[in-house]
Amino acid sequence: ELEKLGLRDDVDLHVYEVPVEYQTVQRLIPALWKKHSPQLVVHVGVSGMATTVTLEKCGHNVGYKGLDNCRFCPGSQCCVEGGPECIDSVIDMDTVCKRVSALGLDVTVTISKDPGRYLCDFTYYTSLYQSRGRSAFVHVPPLGKPYTAEQLGRALQAIIEEMLEVLEHSEDKINCQHEH
Repeated sequence: ELEKLGLRDDVDLHVYEVPVEYQTVQRLIPALWKKHSPQLVVHVGVSGMATTVTLEKCGHNVGYKGLDNCRFCPGSQCCVEGGPECIDSVIDMDTVCKRVSALGLDVTVTISKDPGRYLCDFTYYTSLYQSRGRSAFVHVPPLGKPYTAEQLGRALQAIIEEMLEVLEHSEDKINCQHEH
């Protein structure tokens, strides 16, 4: 749906479906970062428990006990051995949530600090680690429970555009501070 809608003209959107497989995530996420060198990667995952569009603040390194679609689970139960327990996104999710909520879309947007210790969290942490925090993760409810594909597409479009806006403004502040 987001591919149909697109993003603002100065943004190149690349959409990939990431399999629910630990080993594929460990290979694919670094490869995508290397291939595209993006300003930001936004992962989107479906959560059967979600009733809102949920912006995840951080990813976790340990606690992965569930088997993936290949019936595999990392023996270490972690993403990156020796990596920090938790990595926060550099995106201020509170600001993004407030801005998107103020747009009056027919979708409720909330914040979470627990992406769930399964492939969504594993993917997010792997991407955060690879990007030094320049990643985001959005959990969405299953289609029709309660939102349509169109509603979710418009919400994701608004969320990603706000994330880019927040990221650009935070980089301006960082660059400004380094010049003095």
